[in-house]
Amino acid sequence: MAEVFLFEFLVIQTFIWPCTGGDPKVTCVYSQSCILPCNVHTSSDSVILWNHITSEDSVVHSYYNGQDQLGHQNQQFKGRTSLFKDLISRGNASLKLTGVKVQDEGRYRCYSSTVKGFQKSFIELRVEAPVKEVDIKQVENRIICSSEGIYPKPQLTWSINPRSKIEIHTPTTVQQTQEQLYSISSSLLDSDSPDDLIYSCTVSSGRNSKRATFYRSYLHDSTTKQGKLEPLLSVCLYDA
Repeated sequence: MAEVFLFEFLVIQTFIWPCTGGDPKVTCVYSQSCILPCNVHTSSDSVILWNHITSEDSVVHSYYNGQDQLGHQNQQFKGRTSLFKDLISRGNASLKLTGVKVQDEGRYRCYSSTVKGFQKSFIELRVEAPVKEVDIKQVENRIICSSEGIYPKPQLTWSINPRSKIEIHTPTTVQQTQEQLYSISSSLLDSDSPDDLIYSCTVSSGRNSKRATFYRSYLHDSTTKQGKLEPLLSVCLYDA
């Protein structure tokens, strides 16, 4: 059981112990499960209380008399928390939080009390909804780039190859959903140049980024020597 717990902890989150002061930090992925670690005195009569200090010290999970006591649990966490009960007597009071939400971000306190005394520790939870994909397409004479379902607030950058006189400092629209996830979009006016162009759009958020590339190539008419006939378009999506 302990081996399964350790494997799950390593897979579903990033846990960072600070080198110089401050609370340890856990980065949890939006909508997935996450574990907030807490070590306590080894005891079979432990009282364990988890609080979300950021949201007015609300009760996240409580445990005593050998069972969960959730009568005062904050509604935000209802049905989403659990302890590893077979490990409590070995000093492990870690909290498992499922279906992680952006609202779960913030500072948590783990409080425990036994006949040996009481302990408390703090941990900072950060939520991350990585950039999953970037969509790039042409609509009339504009190249449009967009992505959605992202947290924290993303940034969008353009590049054009070969370098062009096209103004790439275009306005970017960022919107936030009720779930506090972000969507982002931007567009460029396509160049009238007959040269082949590669438009690249990168969306970044936290430690994560992805890039979509739009290839625009023109057929040339060698008989009439017109600059172009029909555009050939293709899209390639890959990690930045």
